[in-house]
Amino acid sequence: MATRDSMNNLMQQVEDTIRYAEEQYKQSSLQEQYNDDNYTTALQQLEETYQDIAKMALSANSQQREQLHRMRLQLQQLQNSMILEEL
Repeated sequence: MATRDSMNNLMQQVEDTIRYAEEQYKQSSLQEQYNDDNYTTALQQLEETYQDIAKMALSANSQQREQLHRMRLQLQQLQNSMILEEL
């Protein structure tokens, strides 16, 4: 079972990553030209956080896995939106 602290730390990481990625996504939609470096960094952070969630799920109980699954879905949805915006 994943510890409460490790779950809380991961949840904070997910929130921070989503906040940063959403900020970059909004900035890119407001500007014709967006900051490629920050946008790319946001996408990389989303992927890294997604991988961290997958690792945590290996040691999580069923309730924690459900919570991790919801977080993964949030990350995937934002990641997909950002990739489609890039095209």
